[in-house]
This record gives sequence, C-alpha cells and structure tokens, in this order.
Amino acid sequence: MLMEVKKNIKLIAMYFKFNLSASMEYRASFLTQTFGMIINNASFIFFWWILFENVESIGGYGFEQVMTLWAISSSSFGIAFILFGNIRNISRMIINGELDTYLLQPKDVLLNIISSSTVVSAWGDLFYGIILFIGVNGFHIGSFLLFLLFCITASLILSSVVVFANSLTFYMGNSQGISSLILEFMISFSIYPEGMYKGLVKLIIYTAIPAAFISLVPVKILTVFSWKWIAILLLAVVVWTTFSYWFFYRGLRKYESGNLIISKL
Repeated sequence: MLMEVKKNIKLIAMYFKFNLSASMEYRASFLTQTFGMIINNASFIFFWWILFENVESIGGYGFEQVMTLWAISSSSFGIAFILFGNIRNISRMIINGELDTYLLQPKDVLLNIISSSTVVSAWGDLFYGIILFIGVNGFHIGSFLLFLLFCITASLILSSVVVFANSLTFYMGNSQGISSLILEFMISFSIYPEGMYKGLVKLIIYTAIPAAFISLVPVKILTVFSWKWIAILLLAVVVWTTFSYWFFYRGLRKYESGNLIISKL
C-alpha cells in the first residue's frame, strides 16, 4: 500500500517536473499567461472594496474574510490545474477512445491521465491566492501553514468532483456539459459568504456539490479554530477522493477502445 502511494507521488512529481520544463520553454508565453491571470483576478478586489465601502458585512463576512475566500479558492484551483491539468479532458478522451495509450502503461491509469497535462495560466491563480492571503491577513506562520493545508485539501476535492463529473461519460455518454456546469457551480459557490446560502442550497454545497469544503469551511476554521471542523474537512477529502477514484475505475470497465494508439513520452 505504502509502495503504491510512493509510486503514485513519484509519478505526479515526474509529470510536474516535465510539464514545468515544457511550459518554461516558452518563457514569454508562461509569464504573460501567469501575470495576465493575476491581473484578471485582482480586478475583483476593487469590486468587493467598493461594495464594502457601503455595507459593513455581507452574509456575516467582512472584507478580509471575503478576500480569504477568494485567496483559498484561487490557489486551490491553481494547484488542481497545475498538477492535474487533464481533469477537464477525461470526457472527451473517453468519447474519442484516447485512453488506450494509458491502459497499456504499467501505471495508475487515472493518475497517469490527469497528471499528463498542465494549465499554464493556473500558475497565476496559485500566486494570486498566496499574495492576496498574505496581503489581507499578514504573514503569520501558523495561519499561513493552515492556508497551504486548506489549498491542498480544496484542490483534492475540486479535482475529485471534476473527475467524477467527467467519468459520467462512461455511464451516460458525453458529460462535458455537466462537467463544465458542476465546475462553474463549485467555483461560484466557493467565493461568496456562507450566510448567503440557506436551506436546500446549503445542504447541496455540503454534500452533492461540496463547494463549502473548498473555502467556506477553511475560513470558518481560520476565524475560530476547531478540531471538529478539521476532522470533518479531512473526512470530506477522503470520501470524495475515494469515491471518484472508485467511480472512474468502475466506469472504465465499460470503455470501448477507439483503436487509437499514439506515441507518448
């Protein structure tokens, strides 16, 4: 078991190194996309700043807490798409029969697929979140380490949900539309104060579309530290990663080869 975990971490690290080297080969493009994304994200700070000039709080949150929501959401999105850049392409690859190459390799199929590509602009999301968090909360080693932990847990949950949504293609045909919609929901529900969500919507973001575990629960913990909420957050990560992994492999039994073999380095 530990050997398998070690091999999978080594595989992710190898792809990370390769993808970073490939991205840096076109340095101007890398820097343009990274800084472009930072500037694009930063424009929302102005919007919220104007809003909080006219109201004291929104949904029980002040300006600093809303910015912390954005910081965690942005950095977790960045980590997910830097390490697992192919998660949005699984559905298309299933439809086109492009999984054959991965099935022939002696590696974990799911990790091999999702780690084999990266999204360059996601570096901008990662850096923006870190800069915003430190800018709003200052640099305190304890809270910063918690921030990094929450970015990792959020990226795992986000990746798991996207893998699940794309794996629906095994069962019901093309699920690209559903996958895009769920990703948009996850992002949208994670960047607004929790007090805005009531009743059924609140139940959904804690269960079926677990956007609450992206940033709402982490901000709750950063505001008032709670071991109970830490345990619930970690449990949510284990449940969603295990479920999406199982769901993908169960669906893989239904995969029909497209007889498409391509060389892959």
